[in-house]
Amino acid sequence: MQVTRSTGFALLLAVSGMAAAIGPEEPFADPALEAEYQALIREVRCLVCQNQTIADSSAPLASDLRREIRELMAGGASRDDVSQFLVERYGDFVLYRPPLQPKTWALWGAPVALCLLGLFVFARVVRTRLQQPLGEELPPQ
Repeated sequence: MQVTRSTGFALLLAVSGMAAAIGPEEPFADPALEAEYQALIREVRCLVCQNQTIADSSAPLASDLRREIRELMAGGASRDDVSQFLVERYGDFVLYRPPLQPKTWALWGAPVALCLLGLFVFARVVRTRLQQPLGEELPPQ
């Protein structure tokens, strides 16, 4: 398949338009406020991508959240105020490190419980294998 010049140019134009839409925001004049903003947007989960921060996401919702956070911080809101606003609006899921509280115990405890379950199963399998005489096959399951 041969790509014509006009098709290639149209494709290049479309891609460059998307790249311009993701462009960087203008930094705060105060370097400390900019650093606080950058740290915060790296702790907020993109609700569209779910495995990226809003700093790394190019989804329109992530862009809207970055703009909203920038406006709140420019208006004098602290990092905790902005985090609380986001949690009230989207729930604890929006934070990569949600607070430890009764409703998030399962979220924090699930990895530990799964690791303990895996260790238990591994120990049982090893113990069963060690108890069998050499050369004897395992019974069908």
